[in-house]
Amino acid sequence: MASFIIEGGHRLKGEITPQGAKNEALQVLCATLLTDEPVRIKNIPDIVDVNNQIQMLHDMGVEVTRHDAHDYSFCAKHLDDHYLASDDFIRCCQQLRGSIMMLGPLLARRGKAVVAKPGGDQIGRRRLDTHFQGMQTLGSHFTFDKDRHLYNVDTDGLRGAYMLLDEASVTGTANIIMAAVLASGTTTIYNAACEPYVQQLCRMLCRMGACISGIGSNLLTIEGVASLHGTEHTILPDMIEVGSFIGMAAMVGDGVRIRHVAPEHLGIIPATFRRLGISIETEGEDLIVPRQEHYEIESFIDGSFMTISDAPWPGLTPDLLSVLLVVSTQAKGSVLIHQKMFESRLFFVDKLIDMGAQIILCDPHRAVVVGHDQQRLLHAGRMTSPDIRAGIALLIAAMSAEGISRIDNIGQIDRGYECIEGRLCALGAKIKRENT
Repeated sequence: MASFIIEGGHRLKGEITPQGAKNEALQVLCATLLTDEPVRIKNIPDIVDVNNQIQMLHDMGVEVTRHDAHDYSFCAKHLDDHYLASDDFIRCCQQLRGSIMMLGPLLARRGKAVVAKPGGDQIGRRRLDTHFQGMQTLGSHFTFDKDRHLYNVDTDGLRGAYMLLDEASVTGTANIIMAAVLASGTTTIYNAACEPYVQQLCRMLCRMGACISGIGSNLLTIEGVASLHGTEHTILPDMIEVGSFIGMAAMVGDGVRIRHVAPEHLGIIPATFRRLGISIETEGEDLIVPRQEHYEIESFIDGSFMTISDAPWPGLTPDLLSVLLVVSTQAKGSVLIHQKMFESRLFFVDKLIDMGAQIILCDPHRAVVVGHDQQRLLHAGRMTSPDIRAGIALLIAAMSAEGISRIDNIGQIDRGYECIEGRLCALGAKIKRENT
C-alpha cells in the first residue's frame, strides 16, 4: 500500500493543466464497442480507473493502439465471446464501477451481456436500478444466476420506447443512450442527466452516425440507426480536477494559473468557490487564483446562513463538496455543507476535526463548518484516504497544515488524479510517495 508524506506550509505558485475528464473517459471508452470501425480518443487521463477500463477492452478482444499516454485508438471488430462469459471478466467488472456502462453497448452489438455488481468508491449505496429499468424498457430480459451472483441479460432485439427516469443518473443515462442508438424505432428519455460528459458522449455518437436531439437538456430523443462508424474524439478537461486546483490555490496558493479549463463547461463551480469569498479571474481559457490573504463566506441575500449542496447538473457536482468543505475551514464565517446524493461521503471529516478543524457533523448528509479565518492553521496528522474525492480533500488539508502529515491508501487518489504529487511538487509542494 502506498502513502503520501506531506510537509505542510509550502505555497504553490505557477501554472498547472488539468487532465482529461475521468467520468467522460469511462463513458466514451465504452462507446467504442458500438462500432467495428476504429475510434480514436485523445486527452485520455493516465489514471488507474481509466487504464483498467482500457485493459478490459483489450481483454475483450478490442484492438487497442496506444499513440501516447493520452491518445489511443480502439477497434471493436472482433469481440471474445468466451472471455465475456468468463470469471476473469466478472472479477474485472466487480473492481471497476465504469464497467456497468458496457451493458448498453454489448446488448446493442451482441444481444447479450452479463452484469456483476461493479466496484468503485464506497460512498454509500449506489443503485443500478436506472440502468436495469432502462434496458428492460428497451426490451431486455434479466435472469439472476444464484451460483455466480450475477445477472445474465439478453434481448431478441432492442426497441425504442418512452421512459421517465426515476433518477437523473449520469451513468444510467449514458448506458441507455448507448443501447438506444442501435435500437429500432424512437427512444425518448425524460429526466435524463445532462452533464457536460453526457453531452460529449452524445456528440461523439452523432459523429459516428447516431441521431440524437435535445443534447444538453433533460429530454433526449434518439432515432435508432442500423450501424455506427468510426470517429475521433477529444475529452474535455476534468472539471473535478479544476475545482480541486481552485481549492488548493485558495488555501495554499501564491498565485496559480489553471490552464485550458474550458470555462463554458464548468457550470456553477467557480461561482460556488466565489460564495466562499475566493477571488477567481478568467482569462481566455485559463482561470487565475491569486493569493488569498483572507476570504469570507457570503450570506444569502436575506442574511440567512450560507448552505452549499449538490444537485444534478446544472447544479453543483457532489464530487467537489469535500474540497469545498476543506477550503471552508480557513474562511471567515460558517457554512452548511449538505451532501444530498450520497450518505457516506462526509465521514472523512473526523480526520479534519483531529487536525483542528471546527466542524459539526450533523448526520451522514450535513456538516457545519466554522472557519478559522486563517488565524489558526490545521495541524499535521495521519490519515487514510477512504475514496478519491475525500483523498484529495485530505491532501489539500495536509498541504495547508503545520508539520508533516501522512495519508495512507493513496491508491484511491491515484484512481482519479494523474501523477498528482509530481504536478503539485512542480508548483512548490513537498509531497513524497512511500511504497510499503
